[in-house]
Amino acid sequence: MNEFHLDRAQVRRNFGRAARSYEQHDALQREVQGQLLDRLTFYDESPDRKGLLPERVLDVGAGTGRGTAQLKQRYPKAEVVAVDLALPMLRAAKAHSGWLKPFRRVCAEATALPFPDHSVDLLHSNLCFQWIDDLAALFGECARVLKPGGLLAFSTFGPDTLKELRAAWAAVDGHSHVSRFLDMHDIGDAMLNAGLRDPVLDVERYTLTYSEPRKLLEELRGLGATHADAARERHLTGKSHYRAMLTAYESMRTDGRIPATWEVVTAHAWGPPPGQSRRLPGGGEMASFSLSSLKGSRRR
Repeated sequence: MNEFHLDRAQVRRNFGRAARSYEQHDALQREVQGQLLDRLTFYDESPDRKGLLPERVLDVGAGTGRGTAQLKQRYPKAEVVAVDLALPMLRAAKAHSGWLKPFRRVCAEATALPFPDHSVDLLHSNLCFQWIDDLAALFGECARVLKPGGLLAFSTFGPDTLKELRAAWAAVDGHSHVSRFLDMHDIGDAMLNAGLRDPVLDVERYTLTYSEPRKLLEELRGLGATHADAARERHLTGKSHYRAMLTAYESMRTDGRIPATWEVVTAHAWGPPPGQSRRLPGGGEMASFSLSSLKGSRRR
């Protein structure tokens, strides 16, 4: 499915370094967060819920916790947990965890969530999943922790994100300088393979503009959204290459501004019912049942 791999340690370092500066640059993240919260009405109005509020809510890739605080505001009686792989981000998130409506903070990876099977009513993630290259492990873990009928709602970046910056570097050399992101169809296939039910995906493109290319690069560093492909060049980029990239990017200036495209995929799906099969990478399917559900099924 995906032909690239991310350096997970580099991803952790990038976001750890950006913990203090993140909220100075997260305008797009806040905009997408609002749209993602709108999707939670599917959970609130689900006939399967019968008006029941969630007991446990996870915010995976919570960053500085601004979105986690909004989830706690929406579901004040729920156990709301901010999950992030970068400990400095979780330390920064403490500022959003008020004493009246606190949320828990857990340092963990999305592919290894430290929660029991079928223990989560709502799993929310805003612009985090693009930093995970093993979609089978990611969505398999989502399906594992979700209760049957629980909701997964997330956003992620699509492959057209930063296409201008990528093209500017491509005009200079053939090396990888900009992170790559997966197509919506690959994401949807991975969700189905994991057994998630009734996935719905939408895509929207945003164009942000800057006075000069350096302003975009400063924003990416401030967010921690810098290059983390395992195949990236490990040596410092020469000044001549860097200046040539800036010149190539300048040629794309429109109406006096430098454009940057962000392709945002927003999606939701439901936790599978007990025993629903999931597809295996090598072919075939596997279903799982609790031991209690098998009592009395043995012939005597």
